[in-house]
Amino acid sequence: MMTLKYLKQSFIILLALFILFSYFPTNKNVSVYADSDFDYYVGAGIYDITGPPAEVVMMGYANPSMTTKGIHFRLKSRAFIMKEKETENSVVFVSADLGQIFHSVTQGVVQKLKDNGYGDLYSYNNVLLSATHNHSGPGGYAHDGLYNVSTFGFHEDNYNVIVNGIYESIVRAHQNLEPGYIEINEGVVDGTSSNRSEVAYNNNPIEERNQYEDNVDKTMTLLNFRNTDGELLGIINWFAVHGVSMGQDNQYISGENKGYSSYLYEKEMQSNNGDDKTFVAAFAQANLGDVTPNIFGDGVGYGDNDFESTKKSGEIQYEAAKSLSETAHVRISGPIVTKHEFKDFSNLEIDGKYTDGEAKRTYPSALGYSFAAGTEDGRPDLGMFEEGMTQPEYKIDGYDNIITYARDLLVIVPQIGEMSGSLYPELWEQHYPKPILFAPSQVKPDPWTPQIIPLQMVQIGQLSILAVPSEITTMAGRRLIDIVQENMADQFSNNHIVIAGLANSYSSYVTTPEEYETQQYEGASTLFGKWTLSGYLQEFDKLSKAIINNENIEPGPIPKDLTDEQVYLLPGIVFDAPPIFRDFGDIKDNVNTSYNVGDNVKVSFWSGHPNNNFRTESTYLEVQQLINGEWEVIADDGDWETKFLWNRESTLFGTSSSTVEWEIPSNTESGTYRIVHYGAYQTITGNVYEYTGKSSEFSIN
Repeated sequence: MMTLKYLKQSFIILLALFILFSYFPTNKNVSVYADSDFDYYVGAGIYDITGPPAEVVMMGYANPSMTTKGIHFRLKSRAFIMKEKETENSVVFVSADLGQIFHSVTQGVVQKLKDNGYGDLYSYNNVLLSATHNHSGPGGYAHDGLYNVSTFGFHEDNYNVIVNGIYESIVRAHQNLEPGYIEINEGVVDGTSSNRSEVAYNNNPIEERNQYEDNVDKTMTLLNFRNTDGELLGIINWFAVHGVSMGQDNQYISGENKGYSSYLYEKEMQSNNGDDKTFVAAFAQANLGDVTPNIFGDGVGYGDNDFESTKKSGEIQYEAAKSLSETAHVRISGPIVTKHEFKDFSNLEIDGKYTDGEAKRTYPSALGYSFAAGTEDGRPDLGMFEEGMTQPEYKIDGYDNIITYARDLLVIVPQIGEMSGSLYPELWEQHYPKPILFAPSQVKPDPWTPQIIPLQMVQIGQLSILAVPSEITTMAGRRLIDIVQENMADQFSNNHIVIAGLANSYSSYVTTPEEYETQQYEGASTLFGKWTLSGYLQEFDKLSKAIINNENIEPGPIPKDLTDEQVYLLPGIVFDAPPIFRDFGDIKDNVNTSYNVGDNVKVSFWSGHPNNNFRTESTYLEVQQLINGEWEVIADDGDWETKFLWNRESTLFGTSSSTVEWEIPSNTESGTYRIVHYGAYQTITGNVYEYTGKSSEFSIN
């Protein structure tokens, strides 16, 4: 039996220990957190993927005359990693300011992670790469021939910048992993999206359409990433709208509306994109297939020009995201599970449960006549094509229209000739009512569009992310969400589902079968035929059930590595030379001596070709202010208010100039300023040297 004296001694010892540990400082790098404050390890990272700012055709509109000539603001890869606290289960999510994520990119990033010490930690299974579908970035980074036609082949330098930039953003996110938690919220965003393909949408059953208030999905779903101190590390949101606020006459590299939204949020949070650790805001893509930001029709958005249209759409998305972030209080909790498969969609058998009641299948990829018509957001100058061109009005053997003659002329061109629809009557029957213009699946030895595509589902607590390698339309996306939600509803009382569009690969469009029947641009671009969506429904039904039941999924056939099959048809830089009696960096046209807030400052320099050095994670320009006798940078080519424009003055003599513009923001202080240009030139022997140019000083009143 314990004596009273012993009890008193024990009490004194316990009291002393309590006081000692109450005042002992806690090391915040050690995982000593209550479960309520620590749900996952979370990390975010950002890196530059801008690429060549001159003489490379942009990816998106497939317009060979739409070549890069400068930078409005830079392109970024934004990466997030979420990891369970008790296991190694994790997922990588990337949103990149690109037109598409081709399999070439995913393949390159996954391999680079494997080769640089990450082994199997990050693989096809748990790496999800998505594009914002920006139409104002340099192209030529696919391994699939069709998507490199307008860019005159493969651009290895651009591909390397993209793969390396995405990789580096993931590395930063990995290095920044820390204990934290995730909040989720969702709301409606009005005023920046409309349906550009109403003819197709309205062919869906009226009973189905009546279930929804709008003919586009206006839901924005947002995640907050916080550490255990409550600090906001970053946000991701998913919202469906095309990156076509900038039209096909634009020649500035631009992050488009979603890139500007990210820029605004990161600037608000005083993010420094060059830092290894900083706040990151990703405005990711969803079921955008028929959704345009040009709400007034025929490519017309807000304002008087593309820049104003981009700005307004970006502001609307930013303001919605900020509001959702500030009011997000529901925390995600639960396991992280990922399921991934490669599936051959050139010949996928589909159960009648997912079709009209009868077993169906998909077919080798083919594009219809209306593919060449383009969309309201950017019509090509091909008057013979229009949306809604269908069989039997257009026949494979009908020689009563100019389209047939033009199509048959393609037969004489190697490889492109192999794609001519006139050669493949069986495809006309299989893809009915699509009249076949191109059959990229038939090019030998390797098809010009992917036949094997990745499908991936990620479950993070009560959030499902459906990664689709395509531009899926509003109603097609709704059907996909519905079939997954039927499975997940019993597992989670309030499960959220988002579609990550243009993810992991690119296989053009996916419409509903009813939309396909109308053969608008989107239906003509649905590669695998009328039952493509049904294939998606079948496979995501399987993936979601595998998550619930903890079942394995067959990985499927990995697409062939086409790295060694790439060709580039344009010459590189031969040499640079300034005009006689001038040096690189000399002023061509100088600034004025003084300006007012709101004015546009403009200066030109004799320059080298900007593709000599992409200045990744750097800049071609700086706006500097003289403060206490020192020049301090207040803006560079990553800022909205600046523009960098390159111009070829003489091909024969290798002379060129670079122009810097700065629209003076309303909050700019009075004082003394200058503009600095950084560049590089190449000699005839191939050596590259750096130079710097400076404007005269000017005052702002």
